[in-house]
Amino acid sequence: MISPGQGSAPPERRRSRPIQVGTVTVGGDAPISVQSMTNTPTADAAATLAQVQALAAAGADIVRVSCPDEPSTEALRTIVRESPVPIVADIHFHYRRAIEAAEAGAACLRVNPGNIGGRARVAEVVQAARDHGCSMRIGVNAGSLERDLLERYREPTAPAMVESAIRHAAMLDDQHFFNYKISVKASSVRLAVEAYRALAQATDAPLHLGITEAGGRDAGAVRSAVGLGMLLADGIGDTIRVSLSADPVEEVRVGNEILKSLGLRHRGVTVIACPSCARQQFPVIDTVRRIEERLQHIAQPITVSIIGCVVNGPGEARTADVGVTGGGRGVHQIYVGGETQARFQGNDFVEHVAHLVEERARILEEHAAQT
Repeated sequence: MISPGQGSAPPERRRSRPIQVGTVTVGGDAPISVQSMTNTPTADAAATLAQVQALAAAGADIVRVSCPDEPSTEALRTIVRESPVPIVADIHFHYRRAIEAAEAGAACLRVNPGNIGGRARVAEVVQAARDHGCSMRIGVNAGSLERDLLERYREPTAPAMVESAIRHAAMLDDQHFFNYKISVKASSVRLAVEAYRALAQATDAPLHLGITEAGGRDAGAVRSAVGLGMLLADGIGDTIRVSLSADPVEEVRVGNEILKSLGLRHRGVTVIACPSCARQQFPVIDTVRRIEERLQHIAQPITVSIIGCVVNGPGEARTADVGVTGGGRGVHQIYVGGETQARFQGNDFVEHVAHLVEERARILEEHAAQT
């Protein structure tokens, strides 16, 4: 079956050196991974773990937690031990927190070498990362550039952000530590895209993409899709995080949809649906909402078409794993594998479709286990 993004070859990826974030490879030929960040108090290990598990179930490959104090890095030991995915410790200002996080088992340290002290302290953090098998992320943000760069460039610009990133990378290179990735995030889509494009030419380090502080669920998803989509279509990016003022699970869902739309990832159900019009033979919008909610647990790549009438319905159904086409007098056509499966009387066919998808997912899972 053909899913959105699969009609042509995915963009050729920029060549980057691979690094390890725990069990997840970032860069090189590895699949582009999806990240998110918890918003619970990290010191509350139980609450943070519950959110980590929800994010992993939604499709997050890596999860970041903030470590602003000692209780947080102490709780990190439990979080790391019980997490189903690698944990990144987010560190600012306090170099001791980075060392503690490495000792607690963090898979990666997100740091800005410029705000954790001089070279001596950076060297201590690098040694801790090396001793405990941590990678690092150099996180440059347009809102927190160094004073000398702001004085020289007068405002956050792409050249200023790239200079900051390369300056910080040199501090790690000088320590012969190359197990790092870089981000140059901005809330401006244009600024972020310009900075990442320039950075991609300046280093072979893997790049962590994001439009920072993108906004609420809807507007932030749009800004992230535009910015990340432009970069990913250029072959730039090795791991992504969508930043939303919303439930972090929404970040993961949006991130996966962005990758799926470009044929860069195929996880979970892709719903193809018409926007609905006067020709619809069942309530399309409500049906799509219910099907998406009902099938959130499916991890296998399955395409479902929900089309309200016969204009495009049969054609879409032929390229979907499971399809529905609205028909007259409340009788609708159900398709499986592009072939007619049944006629369904009435509009409440959500459970029927869900069972067909679950059966398809079971078959795919069994096939994967055998191979």
